[in-house]
Amino acid sequence: MTSEISLFVNPTAGRGRGARAAQPAARALRDAGYSVRTVLGSDADDALRRAREAVAAGTGALIAVGGDGLVSLALRAVAGTDTPLGVVAVGTGNDFGRALGLPVRSPAAAGRIAADALKNHTIRKLDLGRVGGRWFGTVLASGFDSRVNDRGNRMRWPTGRFKYDLAMVAELAAFRPVPYRVTLDDGAEREIEATLVAVGNGPSYGGGMRICADAVMDDGLFDVTVVGECSRATLLKVFPRVYRGTHLSHPVVTVHRTSKITLAAPGLTGYADGEPLGPLPLTAQCVPGAVRVLAPGR
Repeated sequence: MTSEISLFVNPTAGRGRGARAAQPAARALRDAGYSVRTVLGSDADDALRRAREAVAAGTGALIAVGGDGLVSLALRAVAGTDTPLGVVAVGTGNDFGRALGLPVRSPAAAGRIAADALKNHTIRKLDLGRVGGRWFGTVLASGFDSRVNDRGNRMRWPTGRFKYDLAMVAELAAFRPVPYRVTLDDGAEREIEATLVAVGNGPSYGGGMRICADAVMDDGLFDVTVVGECSRATLLKVFPRVYRGTHLSHPVVTVHRTSKITLAAPGLTGYADGEPLGPLPLTAQCVPGAVRVLAPGR
């Protein structure tokens, strides 16, 4: 394995934390004896192209410095290859890094963990979700939560996470259950009315909302959380429990485990790792051992 490491940086992540985090992360890697080159892009497409070039050139590891959006790009560069992925989680959500037990907003510590994993060959294999040619590491969201994302992305004011709080209030006012058609593995299609359906390779999204709290990232299966048809009042009671994962015991919530799922519903966009995938219908497949990561043991 080459001693050159590629630091894949989003300078705007976490309101500039990405740029500030690159230096201490790089220093930790250099102190461990690795040479470090930085991979930047002018936009997401350019960044992905450059990351793929680094992987094709044989970089020893791709270290993503940013949030879940950058990790999502990095996964698209390393999935299905032997190049390990490291994560310096300094974005807003950081759900992928949290799921791996990595430090959040501590770039020097994250850099040291990546270096130690490379030196000691303690590299974990994790599953990934795949929708067409897109990979995801955490959760594919659809329903109430994806509508909040849609509305928040259309809002020019306010900025930051507060606009998504306002978007949630607006979506609650317009709330209606969604008529889904769901197929698990190769079973029969089911018609259900649901508030949302979340497909979890990992346990959380949205900066710690444990929507698929029991999901395990190396078991070859998705955890699919279905919040069924319910009133606004019930949704307001259930939703705060998502941060602790205790919503799974509520009567309106069911969980299924499957290696493949097809979701169809009118007027919904699917989001994976917080990024839009496109309109439903979508089919997601869990791909075992699709990525090698630099992280502590489970």
